Amino acid sequence: MAKNIQSLERAAAMLRLLAGGERRLGLSDIASSLGLAKGTAHGILRTLQHEGFVEQDAASGRYQLGAELLRLGNSYLDVHELRARALVWTDDLARSSGESVHLGVLHQQGVLIVHHVFRPDDSRQVLEVGAMQPLHSTALGKVLSAYDPVAHTEALEAERRSFTPRTVTAPEEFESTLDLTRARGWASDVEETWEGVAAVAAPIHDRRRMPVGAIAVTGAVERVCKDGELRPELVAAVRDCARAVSRDLGARRF
Repeated sequence: MAKNIQSLERAAAMLRLLAGGERRLGLSDIASSLGLAKGTAHGILRTLQHEGFVEQDAASGRYQLGAELLRLGNSYLDVHELRARALVWTDDLARSSGESVHLGVLHQQGVLIVHHVFRPDDSRQVLEVGAMQPLHSTALGKVLSAYDPVAHTEALEAERRSFTPRTVTAPEEFESTLDLTRARGWASDVEETWEGVAAVAAPIHDRRRMPVGAIAVTGAVERVCKDGELRPELVAAVRDCARAVSRDLGARRF
């Protein structure tokens, strides 16, 4: 019978302690509760903090669960419930817009497409479920980066490739794009990832108001844009769809 890895057992016990006790615990409290030497406890906490599973309060020095752990803890249920809740709404959006609709979630420093509704015409199309899209250039990626702190960090730390002359790669300009996304509640990609293709995306939140994904409409620039700008009725339709899915997930004030 294979032996358990002691360091992982200790890390798991530490996370359970932080989840079940007081909101924040000091190093001494954690070490004594788990019967560990302070040096050992500190080493595990430092590793967990580096991975985003634990956060340390700068003022008190106490530790609490981090955003990455909370996101991972909900990811399995979120993705499956998210897709189930979005089915009807995304079908309606594809019908009303006449364009393809994608549902994406954060995954491995990119956007994983978990649902794809084809453009409602007779053209030949390829199912993109399971495909990965970049965070920094796509509408879905910008929305996730704007609202999810983990996605934000990953987008800044990853290589931001220039796919077209329009791709934003500089950190300052990218941050300005995210500020604009948060201010207006949606993101765009007009030939930033693929020549001749434009998209608009809006965030989906759950009952805790945590971002769990994003919905986008994608199509040819000449159809999605008018006079060089995204069609306002298309932007409104995408936002309405994202709000509807958010409400079905228990979110309020959407």
